[in-house]
Amino acid sequence: MTPDRPELRPDYAPEAAEHPGSFPFTRGVSAEPRPWIMGQYAGFGTPRESNQRFRKLLDAGVTGFSVALDLPTQMGIDSDDPQAAGEVGRVGVAIDSLADIEVLMDGIPLEEISQVRTTANSIGYVWAALFVALAEKRGVDPNTFGMFIQNDVLKEFISRGTQIFPADASLRLAVDTIEYCATTVPNWTPLAMSGYHIRESGASAVQEIAFTFANARAYLDECVRRGVSVDVVAPTLFTFLAITMDFLPEVAKFRAARRVWARLMRDSYGAKDARSQQLRIFAFTAGSTLTAQQPLNNVVRASLEATAAALAGVQTMHVSAYDEALGVPTESAATLALRTQQVVAFESGLTETVDPFAGSYAVEALTDDLEHEIGDLLDDIGRRGGALACIESGWFAEQLSDAAYRHTQAVESGERVVVGVNRFPAETEPLEVFAIDPEAEAAQVKAVLRTRADRNGAAAERALAGLRAAATAGDNVLPATIDAVRAYATVGEIVDVLRSVHGRWRPTATF
Repeated sequence: MTPDRPELRPDYAPEAAEHPGSFPFTRGVSAEPRPWIMGQYAGFGTPRESNQRFRKLLDAGVTGFSVALDLPTQMGIDSDDPQAAGEVGRVGVAIDSLADIEVLMDGIPLEEISQVRTTANSIGYVWAALFVALAEKRGVDPNTFGMFIQNDVLKEFISRGTQIFPADASLRLAVDTIEYCATTVPNWTPLAMSGYHIRESGASAVQEIAFTFANARAYLDECVRRGVSVDVVAPTLFTFLAITMDFLPEVAKFRAARRVWARLMRDSYGAKDARSQQLRIFAFTAGSTLTAQQPLNNVVRASLEATAAALAGVQTMHVSAYDEALGVPTESAATLALRTQQVVAFESGLTETVDPFAGSYAVEALTDDLEHEIGDLLDDIGRRGGALACIESGWFAEQLSDAAYRHTQAVESGERVVVGVNRFPAETEPLEVFAIDPEAEAAQVKAVLRTRADRNGAAAERALAGLRAAATAGDNVLPATIDAVRAYATVGEIVDVLRSVHGRWRPTATF
C-alpha cells in the first residue's frame, strides 16, 4: 500500500458467494490476484532483425513474447520457393530451419522466459520440433521454459486460411503435437484454442467462444480416442481470445467462458483434475478495432481493451501497437504498447484484487446471458455433427460471413460509432510507418541456400524418409519431425513430405 492509496483486499465477495479459484471458476482460476504474463507480438524480416527487436523488448520488461511468422513460413513454404516471392519477412519473421531459430533466439536465455508464443497453426508440429532441437543444442531441458504453440489449425479453415492439408489430416497433426507435449514436455502449451481470429473475422462474442470450444472438443475427442486422458491434456491448454471495445460485455465474456469450460470438462469429459476445468486465457487486444484514420486514437482503444482484460482476470496479454493498422509496428509503438500493459498492471491497482466486478448487476446478468447463449450454440454445433462437419459443410464460414456483413453495415450506417471514421473525422497527420528492409528477402533466400549446402545432405534425406514412414504408418510424427529438424531439413521440405502422404487442402463447400 502507498500512503495515497487505500489498501485493497484480494476479494470483496461475501462468504456465501462463489470464490475465485473454485469451480466453476467464473471469478478466475486463482484465488490470488497477480499480474499477467506480458508479451508483445513481434517479428519481421530476417531472424537477425527480429532478434534485435526481441532483445530490446526483453530489456523493456517483456516477460514473454510472441513470434510473428511470415506467411510463407505459416504455409510451410521455404523462402527460396517461387511461391514465397514478395512475401518473405513481410508480416512476420521468415523461419526456414533450425539455423534460423538459432539466430532468432541468439543471446536470449530460454530458461528465463515465461512464454514464447507463436502463430504456428498449420505447422505447430514443426515449431515444437524446432524448440526441442534448440534446447538440446543448448543443453537445456525443454520443460524448464514455456512454449506456447497456437497449433489451432481448425480455426484456419474457419477464419484465417493458412491451412495446408485436408481437415482430418490437419486435425491429426495438431493432436500429434498435443499428445507429444502433454506427455513429454507438460510445461508447454501445445494448443491455444483460438477464438481471436474468429472474432476478427466478424464473429459475435457468443460465436467466438462457441466455435472455439467446438474446435477444442474435436482435439480432445481425438486425444481421448488415442487413449490419452483428458486430465493429462486439458491442464496444458490455453485459450486465445480477443478483447474488443465492448467493455462490459467483454469482461462478462471471459467470466462466462470460464464457467462454460469448467462444466464442459466436468460434465462431458469427466475431468477430475481441477486444472482441467480451469480455463487459462491469453487475451489479445483486437486488431480489427484499430483504425488507419487518426491512428493515435488507437492508444486509447488498446488501453481500454487491456483494462477490460485485466478486470476479467486473464493469465497473459498482448496489447496492439497504435500503428498496426498501417503495417508492422515501429519500435517506439511496440514499446508504448508494452508500457500500456505495465501502467494498467502496476499503477492502477487492478492486480491487487480478484474479479472486482463480481456482484455488479450489469456484469453478472451479462455473464449469465452469455453462458446460456454459448451453451445453446455449442448444442447446435453438436447437432450438426461437430466442428469438422461444420467446417466441411461451410456452415462456420457462412455464419461468419453473415456476422461480418452485419457489423460492416452497422459501421457504415453509423449505428456503431468509430471515432475518426464515421464520427468526428479529421485529416490525419502523417505518421512514421515501419519499413521492411528491401534486402531482407534476398538475404533470407541466401541463408536457406547456405543451410542446405552446409548440412549433411544424406542425414537430412534419411530423416525425411523416416518422417514419411511415420506419417504413412499413422504414427505420431513429432519424434520423426524432431529428427528432421536436427538434420537441418527445412520447414518446406518437412511439409512437402507430409503433403505427399496426406495430400493438400482444396475447398469443396459452397454456400
